[in-house]
Amino acid sequence: MRVTSMSAIREAGTDPTALSPRGFARFARFITTELGIKMPEAKLPMLQSRLMRRLRQLQLGSVEEYQDYLFSSPNADEERVHFIDAITTNKTDFFREPQHFEYLVHTVLPNLSRTGGSGAAVRLRLWCAGCSSGEEPYTLAMVLSEYARQRKGFDFALLATDISTRMLDHARAGIYDESRVEPVPMPLRHSYLLRSRDRCRRLVRIVPELCARVVFRRLNFMDDDYGLDVAFDVIFFRNVMIYFDKPTQETVLHKLCRHLRPGGHLFVGHSESLAGLNVPVVLAHSAVFRKPL
Repeated sequence: MRVTSMSAIREAGTDPTALSPRGFARFARFITTELGIKMPEAKLPMLQSRLMRRLRQLQLGSVEEYQDYLFSSPNADEERVHFIDAITTNKTDFFREPQHFEYLVHTVLPNLSRTGGSGAAVRLRLWCAGCSSGEEPYTLAMVLSEYARQRKGFDFALLATDISTRMLDHARAGIYDESRVEPVPMPLRHSYLLRSRDRCRRLVRIVPELCARVVFRRLNFMDDDYGLDVAFDVIFFRNVMIYFDKPTQETVLHKLCRHLRPGGHLFVGHSESLAGLNVPVVLAHSAVFRKPL
């Protein structure tokens, strides 16, 4: 009996782990429908590489087997969570686009305090929508904690959401490589970061008091109901829209704005634009929008 090696199969052009255009189209439809993410054919190599890791983890021999496992097996619901974790892109940094944090501190927060009245207690409600591995909400928590130290009566509640359970687990742990926290100003590092006792590991941990200020939860922007019963003063929705087509951008922004109080601010990425979108906000600053009163 002649046994054909996997390498020989690949050389013959019949590699069962290769993602065909037809297979890609099926995955792409699911990704766009479930997550709103654009999946042009140019992303086939990216999806192929991420699927390969999942095939190895499950010890499956072909993309076809994985499709059956993802779409038809008794484990389909659980595997869809793993699939979403595998294919979502998570690019973030501490103090990314720092001008936004300056505008928040020097313009948005003082205006909020004035709205609350002289001497009145003020509680900011902020939502970090698309929080990835946690760098952005922890940056916000540092900035807001510093503001609270200097403003008696100021407090804040910070919600951070993401579709990826893997990223949310990372964020909740609050542990990062030392290289990741280089953008954090040194005074804030001393106040809010703890170095690992094992210096060989070169890790830092967010102090427990700051971790406790951020509530993390899973949320899919494509859901009709986000399950939120509060209005936020500020929503950070930065560098997320770039993955959606225009109609999806408009739909998601309308959902977000339902949870933005009149006078509240929406922050988007500097590379993102709301031009041509019919959404109930007006430009207030570079990549910052305000919901009219």
